[in-house]
Amino acid sequence: MTDGRLRALVEAVHASPTQTVLYLSGGASQTLGWMMSVPGASNTVLEAVVPYSRMSMIQLLGKVPIQFSSRQTAEEMALLAYNRALKLSKPGSPVLGVGFTGSLATTRPKLGDHRFHLSTRTSDRLWVSSVTLSKGLRTREEEERVSSHVLLKAIAYACKVPATFVSELTESEVPDECEKHFDEDQELEQLISGNICFKIYPFSSEMHISNTERKIILSGSFNPLHEGHLKLLEVATSICGEGYPCFEISAVNADKPPLTILQIKDRVKQFEKVGKTVVISNQPYFYKKAELFPGSAFVIGADTTARLINPKYYGGNYRTMVETLNGCKRTGCVFLVGGRNVNGVFKVLEDFDIPEELRDMFIPIPEETFRMDISSTEIRKSHGNM
Repeated sequence: MTDGRLRALVEAVHASPTQTVLYLSGGASQTLGWMMSVPGASNTVLEAVVPYSRMSMIQLLGKVPIQFSSRQTAEEMALLAYNRALKLSKPGSPVLGVGFTGSLATTRPKLGDHRFHLSTRTSDRLWVSSVTLSKGLRTREEEERVSSHVLLKAIAYACKVPATFVSELTESEVPDECEKHFDEDQELEQLISGNICFKIYPFSSEMHISNTERKIILSGSFNPLHEGHLKLLEVATSICGEGYPCFEISAVNADKPPLTILQIKDRVKQFEKVGKTVVISNQPYFYKKAELFPGSAFVIGADTTARLINPKYYGGNYRTMVETLNGCKRTGCVFLVGGRNVNGVFKVLEDFDIPEELRDMFIPIPEETFRMDISSTEIRKSHGNM
């Protein structure tokens, strides 16, 4: 492929809304150079990691792979990259995880094949390809270029950008490709099982002028969603000044069975009706939510604040409570606290004794700005749905 056609293809990828994390090992390094050298790379590339050594790959995968250069390893790398992209991307943007692992020509003759494996993962599609190169036909630099071409074409395809250039592979070097598509139910099954970290439903039609990746998140079960929830998030967003407001439901509960797919979809419909974005995660604890959504502002009620700072929920250990919340603080997260009835008494942030080192991560929502004595529990009781 000529340099002009390469540049045009990369420009088209950068013009697409897809944001990408790439994990590459053992080849295709020129892909990064091509993508980073064309203006607009920051629109596309969220992160690129080259786990080249054995230990680097083991740490990335969290295990010793059966084979370092294999279809399975490429697929696992792509899934890890996809989950990483979810965490780093702008809310609502389509994301792509890319995994590549190769065993190409080196300084010494190889007993095995010269080969590479690559995989791309999006919300609804997994694609894997393996290519065995003709041994001795090319130099290492030429194998790098061929594998980089194949990878760039795969990235373009995943970004829904047509790539019609002629491959530099020979007739005998036929890619062995496999493609799987996921529907919504399958994606939610993967979330509940922990394979993917969250799924976002970007129903909001409102334009948020800030380009920040920061999310303003109101977490809850929303069974049902009510006017108090909508008003609370609206007020919190006005206090924050910038950020992407969204609701969040954990499909996995700390002390209950996980939600069923039907239950999740029923609750999601509520947000579709009112045009509000909702995220479905699999993390019931705020210290885990903070890792999942770094830099976010979590909107909570006084009742949740009472539990957050109660050592009872940290094995009775005060220092564990402080260290856990300090971990949230290090991710850049803050808590906006709205007033709420706690054991029959309306309480606000000022009613709690927040440890001094944590006070700056708790922000009050003034009672005169928001107070709505309504709860999902009371609504369910009134409808006989407890």
